[in-house]
Amino acid sequence: MSYSPSWWLRNGHFQSIYPSVFRKLDDRSFIRERIETPDDDFLDLDWVCSGHKRLVVLTHGLEGHSRRPYMLGMAAAAARQEWDVLAWNFRSCSGEPNRHLSSYHSGATNDLETVINYAMTKSYKEIALVGFSIGGNKTLIHLGLGGKALSSKILGAVVFSVPCDLSSSSKQLALRKNVIYMKNFLGSLKQKLRDKKRLYPHEIDLKNFSKIKNFYDFDSQYTAPMNGFDSAEDYWFKSSSKQYIENIRVPTLMVSAKNDPFLTPECFPYELVERNSRLTLETPEFGGHVGFMSFNKSKRYWSEQRAIDYLGSLSQF
Repeated sequence: MSYSPSWWLRNGHFQSIYPSVFRKLDDRSFIRERIETPDDDFLDLDWVCSGHKRLVVLTHGLEGHSRRPYMLGMAAAAARQEWDVLAWNFRSCSGEPNRHLSSYHSGATNDLETVINYAMTKSYKEIALVGFSIGGNKTLIHLGLGGKALSSKILGAVVFSVPCDLSSSSKQLALRKNVIYMKNFLGSLKQKLRDKKRLYPHEIDLKNFSKIKNFYDFDSQYTAPMNGFDSAEDYWFKSSSKQYIENIRVPTLMVSAKNDPFLTPECFPYELVERNSRLTLETPEFGGHVGFMSFNKSKRYWSEQRAIDYLGSLSQF
């Protein structure tokens, strides 16, 4: 099922921005639960539970949260097809600062592992993973690191718009044509640092934040030193999912639009996917970044239908 939108939906920036700003979906079906992490922090999870035998775990993108439109849309599509849903929030992304100095970064998969292990304690027979953007990057790393050791309950995964080469993607977002996205990300990150500074007044310095113009500046000053990396480039290299793709041992669908303003040619790993029969890479001409809009009576986007159809083809229920 290929994505072929109407002519007026073919602009990558429009596809990337419109759903985030104008798509309105109901989140009242979510039930919030807080769990503790092994390192004495917390994670907030949002559930849609109907007693089904299979569960889909949704992982959001950079500076997103469980109730972003793309998360709600996927949750609704999954629930209609008899999946329970677990949409989790990165540390400091659920509306409250986490306890530790560091919160999350693009390559950290420890919290995703905690969430999956917690889901394993429930009665589900099958668990599927769906990740968006950086959430997709985390999902691919988790699957690659797990390799053959993954639980047999992990059915498969679908990821959308993954910047699997963080160095090139970060530089892409620094271009003038992408300034609207960079300003939005940096504004959100700065506010979170202000909140965290109240907890760690001596460890966080915001004096030169106004000089930060891109991810290289931000990751050099904050992400790398706060998470044990030598530099921004060291962080990007070690946190890119591209290097883990060959080790994935469960069926995984990767979908990235060729007109995604966040991605570079390095983020379309055709050769790596060809060497791994368990992976499928689809690259529609259009779709933007986590866009893939459709307008229909069900209010379901193409990406949601594609993910649920793929996972349904793997499921025994």
